[in-house]
Amino acid sequence: MSTNSIIILVAFVAYMGMMILIGALNSKQSNNEDYFLGGRGLGSWTAALSAQASDMSGWLLMGLPGAIYVAGTGEVWIAIGLLIGTILNWFLVARRLRKYTIVANNSLTIPSFFENRFHDKKGILKLVSSIIVIVFFAVYTASAFASGAKLFANVFGTGAEDNTAYTVGLIIAAVVILVYTLLGGFKAVCYTDFIQGLLMLVAILAVPIIAYIGIGGDMEGALANAPTPVADPAGFLSLMKDGEGNPITPVSVISNLGWALGYFGMPHILVRFMAIKSDKEVKKSRIIAIVWVILSLGAASFLGLVARGFLTEDLIASGKSEVVFIKTIQQIFNGNVLLVFIGGIFLCGILAAIMSTADSQLLVTASAVSEDMYKGVIKKNASEKSALNVGRIAVVVVAVFAFIIALNPNSSVMGLVSDAWAGFGAAFGPIILLSLFWKRFNLAGAAAGMITGFATVIIWDYIPFGGETLYAKTGLYSLVLGFALALIAAVVFTLVTKKPSAEIEEEFDKVKSVEI
Repeated sequence: MSTNSIIILVAFVAYMGMMILIGALNSKQSNNEDYFLGGRGLGSWTAALSAQASDMSGWLLMGLPGAIYVAGTGEVWIAIGLLIGTILNWFLVARRLRKYTIVANNSLTIPSFFENRFHDKKGILKLVSSIIVIVFFAVYTASAFASGAKLFANVFGTGAEDNTAYTVGLIIAAVVILVYTLLGGFKAVCYTDFIQGLLMLVAILAVPIIAYIGIGGDMEGALANAPTPVADPAGFLSLMKDGEGNPITPVSVISNLGWALGYFGMPHILVRFMAIKSDKEVKKSRIIAIVWVILSLGAASFLGLVARGFLTEDLIASGKSEVVFIKTIQQIFNGNVLLVFIGGIFLCGILAAIMSTADSQLLVTASAVSEDMYKGVIKKNASEKSALNVGRIAVVVVAVFAFIIALNPNSSVMGLVSDAWAGFGAAFGPIILLSLFWKRFNLAGAAAGMITGFATVIIWDYIPFGGETLYAKTGLYSLVLGFALALIAAVVFTLVTKKPSAEIEEEFDKVKSVEI
């Protein structure tokens, strides 16, 4: 191992050790509400940075810059969609969901909220939604593990094609995330996410600015002289053209903006809303979160553009576009020991992005299995202790499945995140919105919408027709279609079936007067 690698390794070990220590310090929880929602006591800064750090994942520092590095500013439509979704989620959903989960029998999870909201005595919604959580979080967590493996392979090995370095990195990322999630529960996850959110922001703001200074501020000139030259630099910097200078299609713009719809159905983000201490903290949190997202998405997009002209290595020819952030840091912070160590700290920003999402996803999976399947369906009289233990076992099992999915060094971080994002957004997004804002919405509509959204994404993305999936044939993101069809199914089935009971309607009206 080279001297530079050893210095970076020291930075990594120090960082990961700190995360495990936080988990150990928060290892005492008296009940499931403490373990899964931190006693509903999150302050504004912790709630905001935890929500956004768990939202963005390694995708922010690897997937998005890599896509823009290859295809130019035309890929920024995804970032615009995510910003719109973040704003709408904080203003439309956060406050009312926090209140409604209190009214709905103090619901601790999204599946239990669905059950309590519709008085689902048979547990249909809880079971279906729990299965959806487990399936798509296995895929989502795999994206985080793959990000970690690529980070280790490119820093300590020869790249993602270095199978040994990739596998070792995958094991390290999985083990560290598992340890502090199992130890500390929700509070540990949120406190570590707070630190990681700050580190991510510092890293993603600093690196592209330094690289921009490195090219002398001449973006078009740097693009024209890049290892893979850009024939039309002005087009590369245009929102309405792709990397080859062709006009962006309406389907592409709609698909990328459609990422906004995913926010309404993301369990690992929604539980942050449920855990905020008070209404006052919600209002502060939304401002902090939106500013964080504007800065981080803007900087990540800028990084993809600058790196195309700054890097001396051709990441397109080598198929390494998703490690653009890593390569930029290595090229900037190279020389003396101090520079390399600073670069190691910035590389920890990628670890932060990876860990802040994977831990949240594993914890929500644990709550779905423990609270919703085990205690809610299988053994309703289970003790708090046994339910917590089942949840911890679920974390390990899902992590193993995610590990297996991520074992392929060619796993695309962007692709894995896209699939999971579509699944949750289509299955849960319309149901959350209608549950919060439509008094007439009933159990039949919720079940129909959830199943329709889930099935649409599976059919659109995974089942080939004539040798190609429908996504490959059309280019339309499954989330857009799945969300629309789920919304239609939910409304139609609600209108043609019996309206909710008077008790459910009273609870709906009660939400407005609840104070938090």
